[in-house]
Formats: sequence, C-alpha cells, structure tokens
Amino acid sequence: MDIKTLTAGLSVSAQIVPADILAIKAAGFRAIICNRPDGEGADQATFEEIATEAKKAGLEVAYLPIVSGKVTDNDAADFDKMLNELPGPALAYCRTGTRSTTLWCLAQAGQRSLADILAATKAAGYDMGGVVRRIVNGGKTPTDTGDASYDIVIIGAGAAGIAAAASLKSRQPDLEIAIIDPADVHYYQPGWTMVGGGIFNAQQTSRTMGSLIPRGVQWVKAAVAAFEPENNAVILEGCRVVKYKRLIVCPGIKLDWNKIEGLVHTLGQNGVTSNYRYDLAPYTWELVEAMKQGRAIFTQPPMPIKCAGAPQKAMYLSGDAWHRRGVLKNIDIQFNNAGGVLFGVKDYVPALMEYVKKYDASLNFFHNLVAVDGPAKKAWFDVTKPDTPVERIEMEFDMMHVCPPQTAPDFIRVSALADAAGWVDVDQATLRHKTYDNIWSLGDVMNAPNAKTMAAARIQAPVVAENIIADMQGESPVAQYNGYGSCPLTVERGKIVLAEFGYGGVMLPSFPKAIIDGTKPSRAAWFLKEKILPPLYWKGMLKGREWLAKPKEITAK
Repeated sequence: MDIKTLTAGLSVSAQIVPADILAIKAAGFRAIICNRPDGEGADQATFEEIATEAKKAGLEVAYLPIVSGKVTDNDAADFDKMLNELPGPALAYCRTGTRSTTLWCLAQAGQRSLADILAATKAAGYDMGGVVRRIVNGGKTPTDTGDASYDIVIIGAGAAGIAAAASLKSRQPDLEIAIIDPADVHYYQPGWTMVGGGIFNAQQTSRTMGSLIPRGVQWVKAAVAAFEPENNAVILEGCRVVKYKRLIVCPGIKLDWNKIEGLVHTLGQNGVTSNYRYDLAPYTWELVEAMKQGRAIFTQPPMPIKCAGAPQKAMYLSGDAWHRRGVLKNIDIQFNNAGGVLFGVKDYVPALMEYVKKYDASLNFFHNLVAVDGPAKKAWFDVTKPDTPVERIEMEFDMMHVCPPQTAPDFIRVSALADAAGWVDVDQATLRHKTYDNIWSLGDVMNAPNAKTMAAARIQAPVVAENIIADMQGESPVAQYNGYGSCPLTVERGKIVLAEFGYGGVMLPSFPKAIIDGTKPSRAAWFLKEKILPPLYWKGMLKGREWLAKPKEITAK
C-alpha cells in the first residue's frame, strides 16, 4: 500500500485490500472513498469487502465508481460533496490512484490555483496534464474550439520576449508571431538601481507595452495557465487555447516576497524597501536621503536571483550618498548575504572589497532573511555556516533594503517544460529544450548556468532567432550562447566596476582594457550605464538591432 498525500484532508492510493484497513486507520484516516468499479480486475477486492472491514474499524466509506478515462463533470461535483460530508482525513483509491487524483483536481478547480493543484499532484507522482484544460475551465469540460494558431508563440513580453520577436521579424518579416503577456507596462528593470540611488526617475524606466510590441506581431493580452507540449498548445486563463509550430518561453522570474514572514505587510514603510520593485525604488532613495544615523541592512537571498550584483549595488550607492553628506561615520552598514562570497566571479572581488572598506560595511555571509517586523524595526536571519547548526539571530535596523527570494513562475515550475528545480530545461549552448525540439527558452526562466541579467537576454535573443530560422529550414542549430552576462556594479556615483563574464566565470570583456578595464572602477563604465545602455535597450535590443550582440556560430568539435 503506497499512500500519496495531496492535502491534509485527502490522500490517494492504488487498489487496497481488506488487510490494509487497520494500517489505514492507524495512519489517522477516518474515511475511505472507492473510485474503482467492481470487477475491473481479476485480483481486485470488491467495494463490499473493503466496506465491511472499514466499518468494523470505525471508518466511514463511500462508493463513487469511475470508468477509466471517463471522469464526468458530475463525478467531480459528487466527489467534492463527499469530501465535504465525510470526516477527514480521507483516503481515496482506484487502480493506481490516478482517477481519484483527477476527481480531486476537477473538484478543486475554482477553489485553488492551477499551479497549486498541479504542484500537489506532481509531488504525489501524478501527471495531470491531460485535464489541465478542464481545471482551467473551472473543472468543466471545455467546449471552445476556436483555437488561434501561429508560426511562433512567445511567452512573456519582457526584455527577452520582445527582443526575440524583433530579432525573428528582422530575419523573416512574414513570420506569424504572437506574444502572450497580460501586463500593460514594460519596465527597464536595470534602471531601478539608479532610481534607488537618486540618479534616474522611475518614469524613465517604463513604457506602455503596446508601444513596444514589434510591428506585425500579435499581442495576446492574457496570462498563461499551462502548456500541452504534446499538442503544441498553450492554455490561457479562461481556457482559451493558442496553438504553435514553435514556442519560445521567457516569462521572467517570480519574486517570492511572501517567503519572508512579515515582509509583504511592511514593504514601502517602516524603513523597509527594495529596488526590485518599480514602486519601491523611489522609497529607497527617500530613506537614504533622510538617514543621518543608525543601522542599514542590505540583504541577498540564496541563488539564483536576477542581477546578482543588485543587492550590493544598493549598498554602494547608499554608502556613497552618506559619504558625500558626511554622515557615513554615524551609519552602521550590514550586508547580509545568504551565500558565501561577495561576488561569484573572483576577478572583480578585489575592486569591490575596496568599496566595502571605504563604506566600512560589515559582510555577513550565510545570513538568510526569514522574517521582518517592520513597526518594531527588527529582522531575523537564519545563519547557515558550513558544518554548523543553523542559528536564528535577530537584528535591529533603521533602514533595510531587501532582495526577495526568487523562483521560476508557478505555471512553469509545475509544467512538463521544467527540470527538477522548476526552471525550463534547455541545452545551454543552443537554448533549445532538451525534450521538446520545437521549444526554446531564454532570459531568467531557463536553467542554463549563466547570470540572470538583461545583458544575457540581449545576447540570447539573436541566438534563439538564428536557431529557430535554421530549424524552419530543416537545418541543425547554427548559433551558440557562451553564457555571457554583464553586471555593471555601481560602486559610487560616477564609477562602475563593469563585470562581464560567461559560463564558468570566464571573463568576456566587450571593450579593450584601454577603454574599460572591468576589474577596476571607471567613469567610462558609468557613462555606459547612465547614457548608453538605456537607448541601446529601447532603440536597439527591443527593435531587433543587434548592436554588440551578433550570434556566435557553432564551432565544429
């Protein structure tokens, strides 16, 4: 007997026998639901046999037989009613547990999110891809057959999605492309560090989405609920279906604010801020300007996160502002990093350490933020040093800049496209999916071991475009991605350490050392960040102009 838990109130299993009843009772169950018709298998105990033993043990029983592959809408409603009327927890069984799990999924539609339902079933070992459309449709069998169809469908209209669409259109203008994204506004997120440092206005970092969708590309303003890769279909919320010949997946990353207890309730007040949100970056600068003394904590969660340098960029620009105002000596700067190093590529660390010393910042490694009490100005960190028991410590603060934990979006993590960690599973060179050869991914959501930055997406988009065009022509991939990423570390107002690197931490500078030496702070790199990169983004990358982003050809082995 192999019992799989779906919720605290319901577990499922394969066929049970009367001899299992005492063990089921001992496990704490108070009711049993049979979803397998009698006589389906020669070795199958009848419901009456199970019910007799269950009643002797004081368990309630219910019979809702389902023919394999034929779960009706009424069946799901009856199952939901049973769950509400029977004492819990309950154990439902059939031949393998799949029918019982399917009934639960359809009964929960409308009560739980699709992502929560699929996460529970996936954890229990059941693939519910076949009923996704019904779950999205509130548990009812969909009747809509008006599917839209495109040559290429792109999930996500962020930097990666729009750049990929523009790169494809520049190569083959007659392609029928659709971008699926529910957002009205598009953000230049690398600019938020500068907003938090008082250099940019927040408004400089946003545009309306409609103004950026490439000409000739259809914008489907909707949220994705699930994928059916075996049917070349994307299921939208509301159960609309969009079909594709080739799919590009780039919806970005999920900022998991709720993972830190108390954080959501205090963001934007009580001295708690984050440059990872458009509406909060101005508050960062407001706090920095107002602060004259006290403790400022800057946090960094476990990897992976987008722009791994952003948490310390906030620290440096804040420290520089306090230094310029002459109040730095009265401010205790604490950098609490869940990881064990300041920056993942060692070549840039010496220059950064000079600024850590300049701002007299304390580096606290293996410190992961787990809870915040904004009104009390207190935060709690789990300290997980190697070979040492986890210790929870309390720190008071006057200002705290938080970088939230980050994961793949829910609808990606529970899909067939994801690897075990929840990221889209691609070949790190071609960015093609490892299982589905008409799917590609780029940007923050895929699992290649590169830095999750806008600069990475800028290089990836032409690679994906080249390889898709080659695939349409019946050819093998022609372009490869070398893991390039860039992190302009704003160590002070007017100077930047321009970190550029690829897979394995190999340095990949874009400029000769005489122009910009990335291992040292430079004004030229600041000029690049402040004056050159924003127009390069809006007028170049998002328009299919691949300045400094020509794809590298695959070299013969």
